[in-house]
Amino acid sequence: MQNESFLDRLNRWARNSVTLKLIVIGILILLLLIPAAMVTSLIREREGIRDEAVREVSAKWGGDQTIAGPVISVPYSSTRLNEEGKPIISRGYVHFLPDSINIKGQVDPQKRYRGIYLVVLYNTQLELSGRFDALNAEALNVPEEDLQWEDALFTVGISDMKGVEEAVPVRINDTTYQFGPGTVTNDILASGASFPIALPRQKASAIDFSFQLNLNGSSSLYFTPFGKSTTVNIQSSWTDPSFEGAFLPDDRTVSADGFSGSWQVLQLNRNYPQQGVGPYISNSPSPPTDPYGYQYDAFRAATNAFGFRLLLPIDEYQKTMRSAKYAAYFVLITFLAFFFIEVLNRKRLHPIQYILVGAAIILFYILLLSISEHFSFDTAYLIACVITLALITGYCSYILHNRRLTWMMFGILALLYGFFYSLLQLQDYALLLGSLGLLLILATIMYLTRNIDWYDLKGEEGA
Repeated sequence: MQNESFLDRLNRWARNSVTLKLIVIGILILLLLIPAAMVTSLIREREGIRDEAVREVSAKWGGDQTIAGPVISVPYSSTRLNEEGKPIISRGYVHFLPDSINIKGQVDPQKRYRGIYLVVLYNTQLELSGRFDALNAEALNVPEEDLQWEDALFTVGISDMKGVEEAVPVRINDTTYQFGPGTVTNDILASGASFPIALPRQKASAIDFSFQLNLNGSSSLYFTPFGKSTTVNIQSSWTDPSFEGAFLPDDRTVSADGFSGSWQVLQLNRNYPQQGVGPYISNSPSPPTDPYGYQYDAFRAATNAFGFRLLLPIDEYQKTMRSAKYAAYFVLITFLAFFFIEVLNRKRLHPIQYILVGAAIILFYILLLSISEHFSFDTAYLIACVITLALITGYCSYILHNRRLTWMMFGILALLYGFFYSLLQLQDYALLLGSLGLLLILATIMYLTRNIDWYDLKGEEGA
């Protein structure tokens, strides 16, 4: 030993130093975080491809639909004199919302595929009816003589007009009209259908309306509460709805046969009045402040929308992403298990062997992602787990040369995969179960190492 060179002593210390081994393991774990991050990036990329496929199909069929209105819009034109005595002509629309809206509908979902990606579409048959009581022009700041009642428009908002399947005749009192495309009142309805309706200048009587809408859409259907009282009743055979928006249904039923939901929203529940003035245009290069006030805009209407979304029973990308977030914990616990096998059983493992086992763990998530695109997530998790367990266990049998230690590693890995799978199945209690699991792992490590004299580990020197 006296003739041992410095390099030999350094090499022997490096092979037997527990502290150095822990530092190397920490560095290896940090290095493996790089491919783990690449896996999460791959998951997002595949999810983006799926979303693009959904958008492509939806663009041809009909996107997320929002039904708004109907609304009666009356143009106005007013002339005022500026400070120089020159006339300023201002034009715009005043809008009247219905006193009651009743919507009934059946939503028939359809599943379409774009390559390997599933797209949820639907066709809905809606029956809309309601009533405008006498239009209260006196509540407006616009002088009634400026209102052009004979040029009024009856408009309904439809967010994606490509989804309209049939012509839409409208019954107004005893007269039938036909909706035409587009709307000029985009301050309140950005997209939709409309038709002109001449109204008498004298105080109008009540206006009853009814029409049916055959509409295609994708994923979601929303409604805006434009009535003093807005009532919506929807039924569908889809079994996984998500009720969303500003209002939840008053009554809902979800079963194996589908779902139904009913909403009733009052005027007091929203943040805009029953009649108001939209933005105006003027012939003045520097128009004065709008004397009538700007009360309506599409944004405020959209923020009060309510409805539902047709969810897929399993989103494999979300579950795979949640699973990949535990990759660092999995690598850490596995490496700690190998480290304590070295310490407690005098087995020596090379850093390259740690890296190979860590690579197998990272490969599990790539397998899970690729298999889950073709099978259910549970099946994909089982297949990826079996493949990874077989790979790591087989490798351990050669590097450990001990059947008992090999089966012990198999048991540890199987428990970890089972534990993390249980976390994926939980929503509200995932954090609680995860923290308790980590506490149990830490307690086990502390128990197994309670008698180790960390200052007297000699490795080969003690042999």
